[in-house]
Amino acid sequence: MSVKIHYQNTHFITSAPDIRHMPEDHGIEVAFAGRSNAGKSSALNRLTNQKNLAKTSKTPGRTQLINLFKVHDHCHIVDLPGYGFAQVPIEMKLKWQKSLGEYLQKRQSLQGLVVLMDIRHPMKDLDQQMVRWAIESRIPVQVLLTKADKLKSGARKATLLKVRDMAATFGGDVAVDLFSSHNGIGVDHLRAKLDSWFAPMLTLDEDAAADE
Repeated sequence: MSVKIHYQNTHFITSAPDIRHMPEDHGIEVAFAGRSNAGKSSALNRLTNQKNLAKTSKTPGRTQLINLFKVHDHCHIVDLPGYGFAQVPIEMKLKWQKSLGEYLQKRQSLQGLVVLMDIRHPMKDLDQQMVRWAIESRIPVQVLLTKADKLKSGARKATLLKVRDMAATFGGDVAVDLFSSHNGIGVDHLRAKLDSWFAPMLTLDEDAAADE
């Protein structure tokens, strides 16, 4: 009998300014990244069926720390600081950008990266930088085109195909799909993707339980 992840049981563990202040580097982590207005907090809340797991804010750039959430034993979701914020000093932007780069390149437990982009403004320079960082570190990427409900069906499909074509030029393991926190487009697909990334750790748990 396989272990099933119940995402509604996800809960907050800790916040850290950089990887040196994070818990021990073991288990499996899946990170969520995106521009400050991409709807990252709303997506995490929809994924877990919780209204306030991730704090949503009308002020872009409010999330300035790396936030860690426990999904299952040795399985965590990491909410990375939003990037592309306009109302912070340049030295703060550079500091956050450095901590993002360090996390993606040095965190051994990181097994997947979800990059969220507003479907109306996809693949900005920093979005592409995040994807390329992951590819260089051989980390699979799931791009979510958020707020998909904001476009009509034809425009949604055209944007999806365009971004998929762009992602294909990067090389690496990059999937692109639609998502909407408002009406649930892509939520089941996202859970299935996370299940696949967490699966090795769940298999270890099953084997350990069988040995007891």
